Amino acid sequence: MFVCRQATILHADLDAFFASVEQRDDPALRGRPVAVGGGVVTAASYEAKAFGVGSGMGGARARSLCPDLVVVRPRWPAYVEASRAVFEIFRRTSPLVEGLSIDEAFLDVRGMGRSVGSPLEIAKRLREEVREETGLPITVGIATTKSLAKIASALAKPDGLMLVPPEYEMVLLHGLRVERLWGVGPATAGRLHARGIERVGQLARLGEDELAEIVGRAGGRHLHALAHNRDPRPVRAGRRRRSFGAQSALGSRPRSPQELDTVLVELVDRLTRRMRSSGRTGRTIVLRLRFGDYSAATRSRTIRRPTSASAPVLAAVRELLAEAGPAIRAGGLTLLGVTVSGLDGEDTGQLELPIEEATGPGLDAALDAVRDRFGPGAVTRASLIGRDPGLASFLSPGRGGRPDAGRRSPPPPPVR
Repeated sequence: MFVCRQATILHADLDAFFASVEQRDDPALRGRPVAVGGGVVTAASYEAKAFGVGSGMGGARARSLCPDLVVVRPRWPAYVEASRAVFEIFRRTSPLVEGLSIDEAFLDVRGMGRSVGSPLEIAKRLREEVREETGLPITVGIATTKSLAKIASALAKPDGLMLVPPEYEMVLLHGLRVERLWGVGPATAGRLHARGIERVGQLARLGEDELAEIVGRAGGRHLHALAHNRDPRPVRAGRRRRSFGAQSALGSRPRSPQELDTVLVELVDRLTRRMRSSGRTGRTIVLRLRFGDYSAATRSRTIRRPTSASAPVLAAVRELLAEAGPAIRAGGLTLLGVTVSGLDGEDTGQLELPIEEATGPGLDAALDAVRDRFGPGAVTRASLIGRDPGLASFLSPGRGGRPDAGRRSPPPPPVR
């Protein structure tokens, strides 16, 4: 039976978001290569990207690539306010909006043709309204699936619009390099290239079993599905998240154990507060590491009871960091991240023993209340005094931020 599919999923992505906000607010920066950050680049304008400057790059390396680079310090409140304004336009455009991060979202506009217009007309109007009301450039991709809509927006950047008609989607998809597929990073791409697989079309001609030999069983199912544009995930407004995470780029200089511990404390405080604000607990703690040669590693531990308290999460990641000591000394650490998964709601998790109320959830709740009322800098650990609280502080519900503003969707699940 013939089924008529329509391209009704929009992927809207603000262009070089942090840098674009800086250029919008300071006319002297417009048209110039701009990097947001300091020791490490947080975001780069497209003028800077033309010289090879990118996020996560050390400041010295960025300046060597682009001697005229203008470096500005991050202004987190300005980015959050801009994000709020853009997401208001998203929600005004469609009732189905799924935020991926502070600067991008999926929108489903099916069934809106008679009252509002075609998906292409809706996307054009969305881009115009974002530009007129916020002064920011935004790119939109339109396709039948989330994964292809995201690819379309990436291809249309910057400040562009791409509609992929259903009858041409396989032609477009199969001509792309495999790196364009959602979830294909340098390691997976390297394995595929080693087998002579450069394009998605080559990937699509392989069976799942053949792909499993290259990237593993789960990876083989995932890639086989995406190569045939099979992605059944709907756009879900207010989707309940599956993990909480925070990370910090460290730059290239060596860090002492005390400095690394200070970063860990900050990351754990940040993500556990978000967990408590969302009423979630978790059991699996993951430590993410990236080294000087761009290789990465993870260490994980599952604790006995679900928690959102800072103390047990910090204790677990400290143990994981100690275990990773030899690898850190050998490779140099450039990024540190902490994730808590295996989530439950607070009402379903088993409570901690009452004695922990003196140093765990009770104290955490009291500190949260102070921060919610007086701001994220009102009370902090002594080891964190003087450190930039970062974007997550301004996204906390106590400051009026969107609960999902820091969330990024995981790669699409394998299709069975």
